[in-house]
Amino acid sequence: MLENFWFNVEYGINHVLDINAYDHVLFLIALTVPYVFKDWKRVLLLVSMFTLGHTLSLVLAAYNVVTVNATVVEFLIPITILVVALFNVFTSGKGAQREKIGVIFLSTLFFGLIHGLGFAREFHMLLSDTDNKLVLLLEFALGIELSQVIIVFVVLFLSYIVQTIFRFTRRDWIMVISAIVVGLVIPMILNSDFLA
Repeated sequence: MLENFWFNVEYGINHVLDINAYDHVLFLIALTVPYVFKDWKRVLLLVSMFTLGHTLSLVLAAYNVVTVNATVVEFLIPITILVVALFNVFTSGKGAQREKIGVIFLSTLFFGLIHGLGFAREFHMLLSDTDNKLVLLLEFALGIELSQVIIVFVVLFLSYIVQTIFRFTRRDWIMVISAIVVGLVIPMILNSDFLA
C-alpha cells in the first residue's frame, strides 16, 4: 500500500521534472518570475489555483466526463506559456502582478485545466481496473504539487540571488527570463502536430 503511494507520488514528481517534457516547468517559471520571497503567499495561491485546475481536469478525464483531442491540448499548452510570458514582458515593472484576485488568478485556473488535460493521457496509463481512481489521482496530484513547490522555490531563490548579489533590477530579470521562455516556447508551438 505504502509502496504504491510512493510510486504514484514519485510518478507525479517525475512527470513534472521530466527534462523531455519541460512545458510544465516553463509555465511555472513564467508564472513565478515576477515575484520575490516576500510574495510567497500570492505565489502559493497562484500555484494552488493552477493545481486545482489541472486536478479538476484529471478528475473529469479519469471519470470520462470529458475527452479531448490530444493534438489540440498539446498545441494549447505552449500557448498558455506564451501568454503568461508575454504578459510578463508587457506588464514588467507596472505592478500588474500585485492586483487583487482577478484576471491573473482566473487565467491561471483556466491554464491549469488545459495542462491537466495534458496529464490525463499519462494518468490513464497508471490506472488499472482495480485501482481507486480518486486515491490514485490524489497521490499523483501530490507528486505534481511537490515538484511545483520545488520549481517555485528555485525560481524565487535565483531571483533573490540575481537581484541582490548581481544587482539586476526586478524589471530586467522579469524581461530576460520571460524572453527566454518565449524563445523556448515558440518552436514548441510551430512544431506542434496541430499546425502540421
